[in-house]
Parts: sequence; C-alpha cells; structure tokens
Amino acid sequence: MKVALQMDPIGSVNIDADSTFRIALEAQVRGHSLFFYTPDKLAFDEGRVVARGWPIELRREKGNHVSYGPEAEVDLGSFDVVWLRQDPPFDMGYITSTHLLDMIHPRTLVVNDPFWVRNFPEKLLVLRFPDLTPPTMIARDLPTIRAFKARHGDIILKPLYGNGGAGVFRLDPNDRNLAALHELFTGLSREPMIVQKFLPDVSKGDKRVILVDGEPVGAINRVPQAGETRSNMHAGGRPEKVGLTARDLEICAAIGPTLRDRGQVFVGIDVIGDWLTEINVTSPTGIQELERFDGTNTAERIWQVIEARRGV
Repeated sequence: MKVALQMDPIGSVNIDADSTFRIALEAQVRGHSLFFYTPDKLAFDEGRVVARGWPIELRREKGNHVSYGPEAEVDLGSFDVVWLRQDPPFDMGYITSTHLLDMIHPRTLVVNDPFWVRNFPEKLLVLRFPDLTPPTMIARDLPTIRAFKARHGDIILKPLYGNGGAGVFRLDPNDRNLAALHELFTGLSREPMIVQKFLPDVSKGDKRVILVDGEPVGAINRVPQAGETRSNMHAGGRPEKVGLTARDLEICAAIGPTLRDRGQVFVGIDVIGDWLTEINVTSPTGIQELERFDGTNTAERIWQVIEARRGV
C-alpha cells in the first residue's frame, strides 16, 4: 500500500519512544511505501487534497533513522492510507487539517477517522461516560469553577485542548491561586478550562491503556516524579510495566464499541485508580514502551486492522 504520514518532523523524533515511528517502521517491514509531510504542507488545490513532502525509508539507527527521497507534491487521494499523527494542541490548524482529510476519506483510509477526531477531542469524549469518570467540569466562568472547587476541595485545573501535561495545576484546599490561574488562562485564549476532582491514586501512576479497533491490547503505568502531580512522560513521568485490571477491562468494554464504530483504530486512554480521565485519539503514545515491557507488537495489530479494511 501507499502510506502517507502527516506528522511533526520525523527527523527529530525519539526512535525509542515515538509511536508514529514504530507504526511507520512496521508498515515498511510489511512492504508498504512511506511518504512523509508536515501539517503545514497540506493543501486543498482546485478539488484535490495535496501535500508537499518526501518519500522516506526508515531504520532503527540513532542519528541516521530516516532517508529522504526527492521532494514532491502528491495527491493524497491516490494513497491507500493517510495517518493523521501530528501532536496537539488541538487548535484551529489541527481542526482545519481534519476538514481537508475528510474530503478524501474513506476512499483513502485516514487513520484515525478525521471526522471523529475532530468531534472526539481527548478531554471531551470522556464526558459521554460520566459513570466512568471522576467529577468533571468544563467551564470558563470563575464563580462556576469556584463552586466546583468548594464542593470537591482538591482539584486539577488544565487547558481543555492542551497535551503532554503542559499547563496542568493542582489546587488543594489551602491553595489561593485559582483567581490568578483563571486570569492567566482566560488571557491566553477564549476557550473554557477542564476541572476535575484530584485523584490521590495518581501517586501510584496514571495508567495508559492502549486499544486497537476498540479492543485493549495492554497498558503501561506512568509514575510521576517525586513532588510532581503530572505523570505524562513529556513531563518526566517514568513508564513501568503493569497489567490490565478488571476495572480497566470494564472501562474498555464500555467505550470500545464507540471507538470502533467511529473509526478510531489507535487510541490511548488514561486511567487513574478506577477512573477514566482522558480518551486520546489525536496522537496517542505508549506502544514502544508496551512492546519493551510485554513483547506486545501493537503496531502489527494496528496494521492487521488497516490491511483488512483495505482488502490487503
């Protein structure tokens, strides 16, 4: 198959951690050709969705992991698969790219389905499953947020469309910074914030459960550094081997059909204790860590699903 990768610059990825690199390397092993471009090179041009980028070959060799062919403009409608894999923030640039890729999907299979990526941002999709999540609020109004904090005492405040643990604050019952943080957030954007009850179990780790076509394939635990609330690996969280609990499987059984029916082939959910906190559909990570810990080749399972859909 002809496979295009819409992602952040591939030359600078960590080849031992980046999930897109692992997915692309597996595609190459399976005989598929690869074309790489960054989101700013995506365009709509007189009825065609095109991108300017490079054919690439990959190898697991640090400092020499990618070779580029000649730069070219391609018609993405001529490809079998396009991967929507740039990292958030989930801003209007990101949303626009989903609209453009919508124009070629499903003739060209876009993974994950761009319509539902646009309508299932990580911190909003969980709102459809209130029985699985901790107390949660989406709001911009300070008195409304104050009332939530008064009810729950210890809360987490974070940007609605952020990623990687950036801008995540814990406000315990003695904290006096809510008004200042609200002023900071509202000064930076017009978006509401997400507020959740703080879960003390985060000290034991924030579990990333990986689902392929709605089915769980495994999990890793991300443990925060001492004195740190955030467990994201971008924020210094330490990945650990962990198994799936009965509660994890219950959560996956509840959300799996929605993900599968909406074309979300590769998803990573975040579970703290017994509670679902995020459903990551834009650019989930963790498959390389899972492969090292458990020997689970998630990339292979992903491509088996895609090849079946393309009749390969």
